[in-house]
Amino acid sequence: METLSFPRYNAAELVIHIRSKLLTGADGKNLSKNDLYPNPKPEVLHMIYMRALQIVYGIRLEHFYMMPVNSEVMYPHIMEGFLPVSNLFIHLDSFLPICRVNDFEIADILYPKAKRTSRFLSGIINFIHFREECRGTYMEFLKQYKTSVDKMQQLNIAHQEALMKLEKLDSVPVEEQEEFKQLTDDIQDLQQSLNQEFRQKTMVLQEGNSQKKSDISEKTKRLNELKLSVVSLKEVQDNLKTKIVDSPEKVKNYREKMKETVQKLKHSRQEVMEKYEIYRDSVDCLPSCQLEVQLYQKKIQDLADNREKLTSILKESLNLEDQIENDQSELKKLKTEENSLKRLMIVKKEKLATAQFKINKKHQDITQYKRTVIEDCNKVQEKRGAVCERVTTINQEIQKIKSAIQQLKDATEREKLKSQEIFVSLKTALEKYHEGIEKASEECAARIDKKSTELKRRMFRMSS
Repeated sequence: METLSFPRYNAAELVIHIRSKLLTGADGKNLSKNDLYPNPKPEVLHMIYMRALQIVYGIRLEHFYMMPVNSEVMYPHIMEGFLPVSNLFIHLDSFLPICRVNDFEIADILYPKAKRTSRFLSGIINFIHFREECRGTYMEFLKQYKTSVDKMQQLNIAHQEALMKLEKLDSVPVEEQEEFKQLTDDIQDLQQSLNQEFRQKTMVLQEGNSQKKSDISEKTKRLNELKLSVVSLKEVQDNLKTKIVDSPEKVKNYREKMKETVQKLKHSRQEVMEKYEIYRDSVDCLPSCQLEVQLYQKKIQDLADNREKLTSILKESLNLEDQIENDQSELKKLKTEENSLKRLMIVKKEKLATAQFKINKKHQDITQYKRTVIEDCNKVQEKRGAVCERVTTINQEIQKIKSAIQQLKDATEREKLKSQEIFVSLKTALEKYHEGIEKASEECAARIDKKSTELKRRMFRMSS
């Protein structure tokens, strides 16, 4: 028993611990070192043991002086002085093994010794310290369990509220459903109308461009033909004329000169005609000169015809150039209209893009809010898991404590059985003692009767 699991206290330390933990008030003040060492007083020890049992098991003082209900005693008044000691021994015999003391006897109550009592008291004080610490931890666990249960309820409420909010966010409210449908329908109508307008205008522009290109190609063909005809006429004119303006830079001067020459030829023709008329009258008699004059007249007519052809060709070329310039201006106008239409399309596309961006932003905000709500729910779930783990650990510790309590109850039941057996043995011994007393009293009465008879006989003899 020297290797103990609790510290051994001396008498002064025991007095201090008993005053602080067990005895309070006048009993603690009146307690001194001489009550425990070197000769412990049984009354003080009984009071300390009873107080310890009151603290641990909640046993009242009346219970130590009461006869058990399940026991039958012939003469209970004989056991009135022995009941507190026997009840105290029964309770201590079941209590001290819990305090790691297994050699407690009834003699330690009736005739206590200093070393054994100090060991018993140190074990009881150590168990009370351990009980207070376990009770403190158990109360902390209870508080944590209650707080965790409250947090679980709050988290469940918050989780349900978050689920309700998610359902509200997922479902469009009834008041905004009509506006949402109108916006979607308007956007679809705008997209369809813009696509139709764009297609129609592109078709019109493509048709106009194709027509203009066909007209330009025809006009270019005509120009090429006219140019070929001009070239052929120029070749003819080259063949007819000996003087040709070779430099292209002097075309305008050449045209002006040609006009001046035409005018001069007209004047000269008039003069020639006048002179011809004059000479015709004067030269009727000259038949050889007539032939030459006719040849000159034919040449002059050919030149006039060629001049007229040139003027007509030049007019046509000028008209074609004017038409080309007009077509080019129309092409420019069409291009400007196309650019304006493209700008309108870009503006409308930008408006559509802004509307789509707003819608996407709303969706992104909703998704971000959903993500935040889901993250909050995940955090709540994580906290809930942590709280559940704490609750499970607390429940496990509670189950351990319950198992320890059950073990203590089993030990107390065992000790109760042992005490009942001791009580039965004491009861049988007392009954045997009572039977012996009765037999002894009967024998004594018989002996007294015999001796009285003998004395009476002797008296009669002495008197006779």
